[in-house]
Amino acid sequence: MSETFDVIIVGGGGSGLATAVSAVENGLSVLVLEKEAHLGGTTGIAVGSISANGTSIQKKAGITDNPDDQDEDIGKFSPAGLEERNNAELRRFFTEHNGETLEWLQSMGLVFHGPNPEPPNRVNRMHNVVPNARAYIITLQTRFMKLGGTIKLNARVTELQRDGSRISGVVISGEAGKQSFNAKRGVVLAGGDFSSSPEMIAKYKGEEYASIEGINPHANGDGQNLAIEAGAKMVNMDVTYGPEFRFIPQEGKTFIQLIPVSGPIAWLMGKVMPLIPDKMINAYIKRLLVSWQHPEDALFADGAILINQNGERFCNENESPEREIKLGKQPQKISYVLMDKRLTDKYSEWPHFISTAPQIAYAYTKDYLSIRPDIACAGKSLDAVCDTRKIPVDTLRKTIADYNSYVAGENKDAFGRNGDTNPIQEGEMVLLGPAKAYFTMTEGGALVNTSLAVLDEDETPIPGLFAVGQNGLGGQIIWGHGLHIGWAMTSGRVLGKLLAKA
Repeated sequence: MSETFDVIIVGGGGSGLATAVSAVENGLSVLVLEKEAHLGGTTGIAVGSISANGTSIQKKAGITDNPDDQDEDIGKFSPAGLEERNNAELRRFFTEHNGETLEWLQSMGLVFHGPNPEPPNRVNRMHNVVPNARAYIITLQTRFMKLGGTIKLNARVTELQRDGSRISGVVISGEAGKQSFNAKRGVVLAGGDFSSSPEMIAKYKGEEYASIEGINPHANGDGQNLAIEAGAKMVNMDVTYGPEFRFIPQEGKTFIQLIPVSGPIAWLMGKVMPLIPDKMINAYIKRLLVSWQHPEDALFADGAILINQNGERFCNENESPEREIKLGKQPQKISYVLMDKRLTDKYSEWPHFISTAPQIAYAYTKDYLSIRPDIACAGKSLDAVCDTRKIPVDTLRKTIADYNSYVAGENKDAFGRNGDTNPIQEGEMVLLGPAKAYFTMTEGGALVNTSLAVLDEDETPIPGLFAVGQNGLGGQIIWGHGLHIGWAMTSGRVLGKLLAKA
């Protein structure tokens, strides 16, 4: 006989757990189904900032803010041509409720540093969770379990069940084979994006992007596919955050990942955070920078070149996304950034930085060499850096000669690069990489209303089916930092309350 719950949530990332906690806080019985062996999703590997307005942290800093101003400022981040596709009603709903979400998270013991600036926001809105985004997952999971919630891991939802026109439950495939569960009040899709589904990327973004990986290897569009099978209207399926050129993540647990995110040490960190000097805060953020942020395009405009594992150039370094598309087709899908002494010296001090969190911290050559020796190596000669990364030096020397011949005006660049004035000088060298092309996330999902109900092609609610986070982004255009986790937590918190009132 199938077990019955008030609410069944498909996905155990940030949005799913936020929904689960909110629903169980409001007296509902809740089942969370997670296809992986652990909770977290994309939220669990993020930096963890939330951009919100009207928060107690802003007020303490003397900042006056409101939903209308934030909604207007979000639109300033959008790439050309995208803002007119925004679901205006839903985004305004988001900014109306995200400040309350931050207070809700703080009430559970989560601690935030800030607010920090992020132009073109007119005021400081960036709230960074301490010490990192894993704190969301641990805190929400702990509270959910304490309140009597149920979690099943290694439980992939393969089918939505119907009772007439209403979505009434799910079927999972797991270690115990197929099982079905009933939902009295609703099934919630919280399965993240589809950035690691080559099939979906090819279908909605284009075949040429299919070889590009997603940052979260488990983000394969399960939630979107379930919504499609239920007859949902899907929106913005071609909109993606990326592809971006990024260095590969560190293997194993990093220092930042080893910092406790719950218990006495985490509590103590939260208490002393306001007393820590800015210099130490910047050093911490700088570690996040070199772990997560992409190098600035100015580095390539100034003369750095991209090479593959064979020591060959393969693209015009200044053209994106063509650069990332070609990178996805290189051996092992990896590349390296080659910098001579002129460039390494130039990118060692302000205003020339390799990566940045605007107006918060900047990372220079020496930071990558000291913090990420796994992807940054320096040598006294070209032979030395090539030996470190097993790159054939003779091939790379020819690559440099061809590039320098182009810079000198002796021939055209094979990849259409133009405007460079400085040749690459052999001598002291820095090699950054391996680097890959990644999709940070995809923005497509089911169209939802402000009750987070999934809508069909006629924009009528599908009874019993709801979506949050990336599954229920609903056509919003929310470029900029701290907005996706903000929406994940806000949509989950609001939906949990609404389901209790249903």
